Amino acid sequence: MFYNKSNMESYQKLSLLADFSYLEPAEETSVNIERPLISTNSCSGNSDQPIYHAALPGGKKIKLLKSMLTSACERDCFYCPFRAGRDFERQTFKPDEMSNLFSDLVATQTAQGLFLSSGVCGGGIRTQDRLLDTAEILRIKKSFRGYLHLKIMPGAERDQVMRAMQLADRISINLEAPNDQRLPTLAPHKVFLEELLRPLQWAEEIRRSQSPTLAWNNHWPSLATQFVVGGAGETDLELLTTSNYLLNKLHLSRIYYSAFRPISNTPFENHPAENPLRQDRLYQAFFLMRDYEFDLEELPFTTQGNLPIDTDPKLAWARINLSQTPVELNKAEKHELLRVPGIGPQSAEKILAARRRNPLHSVTDLQAIGIHTNRLLPFILLDGHRPAYQQKLFF
Repeated sequence: MFYNKSNMESYQKLSLLADFSYLEPAEETSVNIERPLISTNSCSGNSDQPIYHAALPGGKKIKLLKSMLTSACERDCFYCPFRAGRDFERQTFKPDEMSNLFSDLVATQTAQGLFLSSGVCGGGIRTQDRLLDTAEILRIKKSFRGYLHLKIMPGAERDQVMRAMQLADRISINLEAPNDQRLPTLAPHKVFLEELLRPLQWAEEIRRSQSPTLAWNNHWPSLATQFVVGGAGETDLELLTTSNYLLNKLHLSRIYYSAFRPISNTPFENHPAENPLRQDRLYQAFFLMRDYEFDLEELPFTTQGNLPIDTDPKLAWARINLSQTPVELNKAEKHELLRVPGIGPQSAEKILAARRRNPLHSVTDLQAIGIHTNRLLPFILLDGHRPAYQQKLFF
């Protein structure tokens, strides 16, 4: 494919924007966010572009371009590499330039989907307009029918949220902190309710009140958000209380928890990095609430309001609640099965199907239907009996 000077300049800008694309988790296959860059060889120097192997909400795997329209930002969030006044080389795409660049990547099968964010430049409303202009060029002029994740800017208007929902497969806005008491520690000039939470509330109101036939593919987009973990002194209980509201009231599909890492030349450059295990425990707790029918009150918080670091929350709950009252696999309802470590939604369905044919008598019966038994044995009964297990392997 022929690349003129304008093409090469665009790819060089994209390559520079790649340096911090890992900070925006989006549709990755793992909660441990990595930076799997793919060389596109699209301009001189074989530049690396921010293309990620990503899993979409339905499980489909695609190559996802993650980029910003601009790394210039007028906000002064204390932890952010793009904050106003930080000394580094900024880059900016115009909507038509970004849409042309992405279309080139789609044409060469380098990318299949786009995650598009931006620094706030000229206000949230004006910045949102540029994001929407880019999406409209892709959907209408370029006839792009692939995956599009659009960020909502702080301070965006309701009509802009509506338009983003008509164009995107997912929209998201970063709450950053769990509440208005914690947010000023991270972002002193953002307003938690009016600027950040309100757009998510509008999106849910639109999904409830407007026909999805207004959307580009006759489906309203899913909703997502992101928290910075460990930057504002927040507890896991605070983060998961807000997460519980977002799941049950606003029906978010995904919440991302990003362990704080200090960035040089920011006010938080000497702030200690957060333990990545804390991020993992929050993800595990989120999935327990979303997929395993756990209530917030059931999660095993310490007296300080945090999850145990050394044990995943489902195992910690089971040790407290199931060690003396194990679950009889031949009689338990699905929601009871889901509380057993090592049993997920698919495993629970396998157990329910198998026992309709014949009772489960042994560990061998479980293994025969594809159940991994190393985690569940201390917490179950089979025909009223505890299966034998070696305690040292599991505790």
